[in-house]
Formats: sequence, C-alpha cells, structure tokens
Amino acid sequence: MRLDKYLADMQIGSRKEVKGYIKKGWVQVNGITVKQDKYQVQPEADTVSYQGVEVRYQKYFYYMLNKPAGVISATTDKQQKTVIDLLQPTDFRPDLFPVGRLDKDTEGFVLLSNDGELAHELLSPKKHVAKEYFAKVSGVMTKEDVVAFAKGLTLDQGEVALPGKLQILKVDEVKETSEISLVISEGKFHQVKRMVQAVGKKVTYLRRDRIGAVCLDSELKLGDYRPLTKKEIIALSKS
Repeated sequence: MRLDKYLADMQIGSRKEVKGYIKKGWVQVNGITVKQDKYQVQPEADTVSYQGVEVRYQKYFYYMLNKPAGVISATTDKQQKTVIDLLQPTDFRPDLFPVGRLDKDTEGFVLLSNDGELAHELLSPKKHVAKEYFAKVSGVMTKEDVVAFAKGLTLDQGEVALPGKLQILKVDEVKETSEISLVISEGKFHQVKRMVQAVGKKVTYLRRDRIGAVCLDSELKLGDYRPLTKKEIIALSKS
C-alpha cells in the first residue's frame, strides 16, 4: 500500500495533505524517515509513525450504538440528527454507515461500520439473520398470537411476514397492555409494528436488543456507543 494512502485512510489528513507531511519529513517507516509518498508499506509488517507517534492501520471499523428515539438511521440529514452525528469527532469517518435501519422512534442496537461485505451478509434476505426486539404493546397478547407469529402473518397491503418467535414477557389485563420479545429474520418496513398490528394490537415502545449472535451491551446508555470486541465481530460474521 502507498504510504500516502495508508496515512489518509487513518485520517492523518487528506491525500493531498499527507503528501505534504511526507515531503516535510514528518513520517517514518520502521524508524527511517521516508519522503516519497509512493513508498510501499506492508500494513501488517511495517511500523509507520507520524511526528513520532505510531499510526496503526485498521481497514474496518465496527461500533455498537444504543440509538435513542428521535435519531434517524442515516449518514447525513440537513434537518434531523443522525446516528453518525452521535459519534465523537475522533471516531468519525466519512465511510461509516448504519448497517440496516431502525425507525426514528425506535431505540436500541445499531451497528455502524465501513465493512460493506459484512453489511451485505447481515442484510441479505437470503441469510435470515436473526434480530431480537423488545416491545411494549397496547392490548393483551395471547397464546393464539404466539401461534400466529410462529406460522407467519399476512400484513397490511398483503405482504407476508416470515415466521417469528414471539415470547410474552408480561401482561396487565386491567390496563390491557403487554410486554413481548420478538425474534425475526427479515427486515420489512415497520415490520414489528405491522406484525403486532396484524393481530389487533399496537406497539407503543420498541427496542432492538440483538443482531445475529451479538446482544446490545446493557452498560451502554442511550446515545452511547463502543467498538465491537474481536469476539463480537467474529460472532457477527458467523451469524
């Protein structure tokens, strides 16, 4: 890899800026000052430093974000706050994007990454990657609903949702409310809300707790994020 690309990828500066830094002698490879921007480095073998500080190469980045309500799953928006806007300036990269979407009023696990291949695998309808949600519902969920979800539901506009695993966590028959867990393996528009609507109830609160084999970190407050661990990245890849 060219030295200027290496540094630009690690956001030391733009490609044009790092060329200037290299010519000024601010960059060392394996302890030796290099002034040629075309100089070839081996990211896994060479030690690159900028102004005396080692710059380690990392191709892909993965962040677990606990999305709050009111934030949209997009990279940029002129009027509304996006999941990317929640990143600290030191973590921002122009190539990061949300892998999949959560509705504006939905909270929970959003994966931010620049790994397009993994994103494709996680979002492909053919892969059936499981996603788990917690929901509060207006209405009493029943055993009949559990059976109906397990068989698959016909949604509004005639769409058919694949079978989902519904678990009733809590029911208040006086207030006529319920709390549920739902695992689905596809991502139709407003799917959880529409599946609940298909059995005559309404979602009043929704949170995504799991993508594949990786669960939302219970220590993450709304709006906070952290890098995925190596173990979590492997688990997502296997999902």
